[in-house]
Amino acid sequence: MDDLVHLLRADPRIGEIHTARDGAAALRKLDRALADGRPIAAVFLDIRMPGLDGTVLGRVLAQFARAPQIVYVTAYEGHAVDAFEIKATDYILKPVRPERLNEAIRRVTESTEDWMVEDDGTGSPAPSEPEPMPVELGGVTRFVTPAEVLYVEAQGDYARLHTSGGSHLVRIPLAALSERWSGAGFVRVHRSHLVALSAIKELRLDSGRCTVMVGGAELPVSRRHVRELRDLLVRRARRSP
Repeated sequence: MDDLVHLLRADPRIGEIHTARDGAAALRKLDRALADGRPIAAVFLDIRMPGLDGTVLGRVLAQFARAPQIVYVTAYEGHAVDAFEIKATDYILKPVRPERLNEAIRRVTESTEDWMVEDDGTGSPAPSEPEPMPVELGGVTRFVTPAEVLYVEAQGDYARLHTSGGSHLVRIPLAALSERWSGAGFVRVHRSHLVALSAIKELRLDSGRCTVMVGGAELPVSRRHVRELRDLLVRRARRSP
């Protein structure tokens, strides 16, 4: 990994670089970056990693509404088909040749230019309604729609959906669910919480600490999210009859 980081740092097209020792750590860093409003544009992954391997992590990242570019850098050539299915930007075999990495960075740069273009509200199609989330209840699978969920709580690589009727643990990281439900009225208020804006009953400020009341639960609001959340709540109040 050190050699790859050295080569990336030497390229003027590359900005800030974050490193992670395994897939779970990488996902946590991506999650923090999203929570801070700084989504990461590209991820360079190996295939064989402790715990969460590169193909599984790639599939999780591919679910993001604004998925980062994925470049596999690996000694294993037998997973190129998996990379193609995930729509990875490139697949580099070790040892990494500088000219080959240069080509991968060119592809990432071109793709990232499109990735950085945001909707300006002048006629782009509205995002489609997210699909319901399957949950297991006593051996029976039922589907929970975003409209039923009051808030979501991060639990490691899982997320717990809290509804008026109970809670359900689903195998999806909060960062991925936040991206998937970004157009369904959910707002990230904390690294550990995603909240349905319509379910917020109160916004409380006490001695510099901000919380929201949602479905009888008092949830913390990170300082970096307070202004955005207040603006969203004010705009919602103005639209209400």
